[in-house]
Amino acid sequence: MEERVAEALLRGDGETQILAARRLCRLTSSLRHNLAHRGVIAPLISMLRSRDFDTIEAALFALLSLSSGSERNKIRIAESGALPVLLKLLRCESDSIFDLVVASLLILSSCTANKLEIADTGAIQLLIEILNTQSITLSVQAKQDIIATLHNLSASHQIIPSLVLSGAIPSLIQLFYNSDKSSELAEKAMALLERIVSSSEIALEETAATTGSVQALVEALEEGSPLCKEYAVGVLVLICNSCRERYRGMILREGVMPGLLQLGLDGTWRAREMARALLLLLRDCSGGGSRTKQRKNALLEEAMERIDAEERMGAALRLVEETIAKAQPEAPKGNCPARLKNSVPWQTYIAQIQCRIIGSWGQISNPIPKSSGEASSSLSEYL
Repeated sequence: MEERVAEALLRGDGETQILAARRLCRLTSSLRHNLAHRGVIAPLISMLRSRDFDTIEAALFALLSLSSGSERNKIRIAESGALPVLLKLLRCESDSIFDLVVASLLILSSCTANKLEIADTGAIQLLIEILNTQSITLSVQAKQDIIATLHNLSASHQIIPSLVLSGAIPSLIQLFYNSDKSSELAEKAMALLERIVSSSEIALEETAATTGSVQALVEALEEGSPLCKEYAVGVLVLICNSCRERYRGMILREGVMPGLLQLGLDGTWRAREMARALLLLLRDCSGGGSRTKQRKNALLEEAMERIDAEERMGAALRLVEETIAKAQPEAPKGNCPARLKNSVPWQTYIAQIQCRIIGSWGQISNPIPKSSGEASSSLSEYL
């Protein structure tokens, strides 16, 4: 099979090459590696220049199969001149071809050795332009693959300026606005935004100055996935820390407090740490001042104390439950009396201890509001 596929790709006519390219996809990884070593990548790239969609599609699938799981083949494909041809195919009218081309760029960009070469071909500018001009017609998968490709490229610090100059910041913010805030696409867009902003002061300044950016970040805190919230609060910390006097009021006016307080309770570990950092930055440290300022600071201090108390209470409850679980006897088996089947002494005991713990913490501070709505009402005077 390997010999016939290689011969057909290297010396066959158009239809023979299409069949060989399709057969290549069904071969084992070791056989595909052997075929790449025998030089089948060059004829596959030549097939990409065809005007026949079936030929292009078969070649793209074959190249994806060769590059999957092989860093060496990813480098070979890039070095064989595939990148300019792939970028040209991004203008193709066929949606299926477009999606395959974007998937190919995503796979190739995952290889460290290819990142700079991909950036040098102008791929970043073209991908961002496509996001800006064709966002409505692109499939969700294509958008995700474009963002993931840019994210792969952003791992190289040398490429960050190209991303900024190509307009990545406003494009990502607009993409987030037009997406379901809890979707994977919004999460990927926010992840890329945080990476760029954390690597470039120019990008940080542009993000803070972009109309609607702070509002988008606050919405991410309220409606995003757990990871999206983590990335968003990270960006807000960077913005506020860059020039606290300028951005503190802007962030507060967008109503960040409810989402921020909730994040301090149920966010990821890093998100909770970032929430604390942002609360500290938002606190007015000028000292003295009007009663309004003093009241605002008191509310922030109270919020931070409540978050800390909630975490300590949660840790205590988990410790009690784990300890009791280890000591809990196995459930009765077989024909045991009905009174034993229906009794739940251990669960009752856990509940009693939980109530005692909660009561002890309640003496220290009132429990934190459990929802954004409750947090918002308790801080209405502040906001």
